[in-house]
Amino acid sequence: MPHTDPSTSTYPSAYDRLTAPGAPFAVVAGEDGRAVYAQGPRTLREFVEVTWGYGERPFLVGEHRAYTYREFFAVACALARRFTEVYGLRPGDRAVIAMRNHPEWQIAFWAAQLAGLVAVPLNAWWTEDEFAYALDDCRPRVLLVDGERVGRVRDWARKAGVPGVVFHGDGEAEEGFERYEDLPAADPALGPPDVDVRPEDDATIIYTSGTTGRPKGAVATHLAQAGAAMNPRFHAAVAALERGEIPGQGPAPVSLTTFPFFHVAAFTSFYAVMAAGGTLVLMRKWDAAKALELIDRHGVTHYAGVPTTALQLLDAAQDTGLGTLTHLSTGGAAAPPGLVARCPQGVEARNGYGLTETSGGVLAAFGEAYRAFPGSVGRPTPVTEVRVAAPDGRALPEGEVGELWLRGQSLCRGYWEDPEATAAAFTPDGWFRTGDLATVREGRVSVVDRLKDMVIRGGENVYCVEVEAALHDHPDVADAAVLGVPHPVLGEEVAAVVRLRAGARAGTGADELRAHVARRLAAFKVPAHVLVQDGPLPRNATGKVLKRELREDVQARVTRTR
Repeated sequence: MPHTDPSTSTYPSAYDRLTAPGAPFAVVAGEDGRAVYAQGPRTLREFVEVTWGYGERPFLVGEHRAYTYREFFAVACALARRFTEVYGLRPGDRAVIAMRNHPEWQIAFWAAQLAGLVAVPLNAWWTEDEFAYALDDCRPRVLLVDGERVGRVRDWARKAGVPGVVFHGDGEAEEGFERYEDLPAADPALGPPDVDVRPEDDATIIYTSGTTGRPKGAVATHLAQAGAAMNPRFHAAVAALERGEIPGQGPAPVSLTTFPFFHVAAFTSFYAVMAAGGTLVLMRKWDAAKALELIDRHGVTHYAGVPTTALQLLDAAQDTGLGTLTHLSTGGAAAPPGLVARCPQGVEARNGYGLTETSGGVLAAFGEAYRAFPGSVGRPTPVTEVRVAAPDGRALPEGEVGELWLRGQSLCRGYWEDPEATAAAFTPDGWFRTGDLATVREGRVSVVDRLKDMVIRGGENVYCVEVEAALHDHPDVADAAVLGVPHPVLGEEVAAVVRLRAGARAGTGADELRAHVARRLAAFKVPAHVLVQDGPLPRNATGKVLKRELREDVQARVTRTR
């Protein structure tokens, strides 16, 4: 079962109060022996149906259109009925969603859930070839895309004979697609289609980020996604109790959620907002100054995004402050330990850990504990088990570094039609091998590196995350990535790619940065090569550095300097 910290007085007490029999987050053993929430929804259809009760509260606030909960539910039900009555779709059919963070993304996703379809959110940044790979893999029966994406799926749709709906399209409808704006007006009295959605049915296929190879489709059941919807509510309740507040009291959150909706980090955010009847404020494209304007205009209380954008927001707010903001949450990529210290008093920083395969966040750090232990990603939810495993799978003692294994309600059931990949990642008794190296101390989990990204220098393990954190501590460093490069004697040595802040001191260079790291870490961890570059580091949609894109250039530059 989850680790807790007996050395603190608040967390175990809050945990016990929330998970005791009959409490809101009580846990029971599921049919397969894994922990599941005793209460709460069992399907995403159940989850979204309840939000109708929030009525005229604002839900989705886009740049050109806003929806109340009642309006949202009516149009989602109308689209769901169109799927079943006009398109002839049946539960289990796949519905691809590919668009920016428009309000209509949420309408398309929840319409699929109300119709019992398997929603397949695809990366809106993908090229036509990347889309074709995923479309061939999941074989959808309907495409729900925006006008920017329709050209990238048009040829595939025509060849496969798959219809679609275009949202925010320009001009005439594409052949085989109908414009969402041209559909009949929703009748709020009709409700969703009459279909049977069971907890064991598949709810989503979400493709992995593909930073190390071809993306794989992680398949989550409704029960798993229902657990994922409860997880952020649990951590929010613990945080409230630790602040001396009653969970669920006070105004509903107004969240500027900047994660792309196709990523599971966004799911953690919008599940939490919807459960509380809160508001999602959306941005078409990230811009820190624009974000501050939206915070002021809409009274935003919660920010959610990758660490890179959170740091940019803090930079932009140095002179003006963060206004109404009370919470700043990061995820999707490792947060530099110094981020929490930059949050002003009155703004609660939150950090967490989750993966595509866990359907979003399953660990979280917040409040004073996060400030005291900024290198931690926190503690697990009550339906998440944690193991730090040796290569043979045996659990390691507290404090030792091993691979982080997870098991629990929100984990996906495997990869879409890929039994080999599923067997490689999941043990027969349900543990997921994350590929991350971690330690557990007094219940707090700290991720030290990716298993495959760790540098082995002359037999010594160098955890890239640790070196990156040391570089981020330098006041002139805006971004940093650490990786291994081949060495004829040592096997590998440490290299770093660094981007400096605008206005960095003229003397800041490789030697100073190496000396800075040397004052904090052992000599074998100090980068042998520090490469300063002007442009941004390559990152995927959730802020993770694409080290495979850096590696070839770094190796070439290192070879020239030897």
